[in-house]
Amino acid sequence: MDFRLTEDQRALRKGVRELLARLFDREALRAAVDRPSLDRELWRELGAAGFFALRVPEEEGGVGLGLPEAVLLFEEAGRVLVPGPLVATHVAAGVVPGAAEGEVVVTAVDEGLVPWLDEADVVLGDVTGAVPMRSVDPLTPLHKVPGTGGCAHPPPEGGPPRRAERLPTTVEAEVLPDGDELVAVLLTAAEQVGSAGATTELAVSYAGEREQFGQVIGGFQAVKHLCAGMLVRAELARVAVRAAAVTGDPVEIAGAKLLADEAATGNARDCLQVYGGMGFTWEADVHLYLKRAWVRARLRLPAARAEEVVAEQL
Repeated sequence: MDFRLTEDQRALRKGVRELLARLFDREALRAAVDRPSLDRELWRELGAAGFFALRVPEEEGGVGLGLPEAVLLFEEAGRVLVPGPLVATHVAAGVVPGAAEGEVVVTAVDEGLVPWLDEADVVLGDVTGAVPMRSVDPLTPLHKVPGTGGCAHPPPEGGPPRRAERLPTTVEAEVLPDGDELVAVLLTAAEQVGSAGATTELAVSYAGEREQFGQVIGGFQAVKHLCAGMLVRAELARVAVRAAAVTGDPVEIAGAKLLADEAATGNARDCLQVYGGMGFTWEADVHLYLKRAWVRARLRLPAARAEEVVAEQL
């Protein structure tokens, strides 16, 4: 089996990277941090580009590609930290009218949490009584479904009604085709891989510019080791995710999610170490990658459950 990217796949990845560079550059990222609301125009632009309809059959108006191509898209989205419930909307594109075109924003209950509930038009699953909770990631607002563990922070007395009570459409998760939950896990892992690759690039770039004791810090062995370890983590996770996209094996998908979560969180921490004191500042983007990686690791088959899936087959 040949896991190398085809010429068409490489062209797809290049096109998506160029599209996101135009639609969501660093300036847009920092603006989103300052004003954390979903950019509907960006969502529609992604829909028009086929981001959500990529796996919808051509006879149904979609692009007609497969999971390996979807993984490439989500790597690129993770690389630039595109905010919003991308995975849920993509997975629901063949089921929920308007999702494929980016006209409808879909979110889903996941591990007792609901990302972007206030911005969603459709929610998959029961969110009755969902309350907002403080999210570590400024670009991923969260609600918690009662009785699912964790720590939630309800709105003050007299505050606005909960979004769960105002949603125009609530859809049971079972309406999605079998296997789409695994697809969601793998696409989340792909986002983590993109994030791991981005923090590796950030660390290497900074190490080649920052000077200490008369030379760039990238010349120091300790920094070299950090950057080399980041590259190994990112590439190992990337290979695992792309292989699982080809095989579709549930155990391989669980293993890929484990590796991707480790790569995203570990690389963000090491990138922060390379940056030193500068990495702790709000102006640097490192903390945004670390916080998003933490949230993604908590969603879509978190480590404890993924480890059980893998261990059961050993």
